[in-house]
Amino acid sequence: MSAEEGAFARATGRTAEREEGGHDKPRYRRYQFDLIAPHCGRSVLEVGAGLGEFASQFTGLDRLVVTDVDPDAVKVMKARFAGRGEVEAAQFDLSCGATLDRPVETAIAINVLEHFEDDAALLTLLARSVVPGGTLVLWVPAYQSLYGDFDRKVGHFRRYTPATLRDAAVRAGLEVELARPVNLLGGLAWWAAVRLGKAGSPKAGAVGLYDRVLVPVTRVLDRVLPIPFGQSILGVFRVPAGRGHATP
Repeated sequence: MSAEEGAFARATGRTAEREEGGHDKPRYRRYQFDLIAPHCGRSVLEVGAGLGEFASQFTGLDRLVVTDVDPDAVKVMKARFAGRGEVEAAQFDLSCGATLDRPVETAIAINVLEHFEDDAALLTLLARSVVPGGTLVLWVPAYQSLYGDFDRKVGHFRRYTPATLRDAAVRAGLEVELARPVNLLGGLAWWAAVRLGKAGSPKAGAVGLYDRVLVPVTRVLDRVLPIPFGQSILGVFRVPAGRGHATP
């Protein structure tokens, strides 16, 4: 297995062959989508898209570019989206300075930023694939107190707080629209399963139980309570006018 071919497995603890189809946590993916989609424009790039499970929820876009560094994952996405003319699936390596020839209105990075030591430089690069006035929507693991064996295994340099994510965006020259914790119950479950339990990765049975039982409750809590803590941080940042490319 080459370095690129193992990128998906190293970053997620999964393999493209084993996870093709990806129907392990549909409620959680929909929860993510409902938080992220309102901040997206008509043309979207997802970096580190894996097998395209999240991106497959988008419909009606003018253009959707799904990318990953791992060629095995890209192969799965090409098959998944074969019947959708607005979708492009391609290999895309940010560590080598990759940018889009035709920029988009929104770039999404879900559990990507924490894999890069210089996170501000990564955001600066990613912004080059977004039109001026467009958005970067980030979903990153939260709170260093939750950093454990799984984070080390998959190559996380850090977990974030709203303040540290805002700081990375500001250093990259982006305008901050939103940075807040999400998924309170997931944060508590992560602590119990990974930190206190010393598990190397979340167990499949626990993931399924969480998806069926706790995600619906999490949605309710998000609506009725200010969330002071969570498993992840959601960030929305805008590329300043006059910067980057001119047209999507």
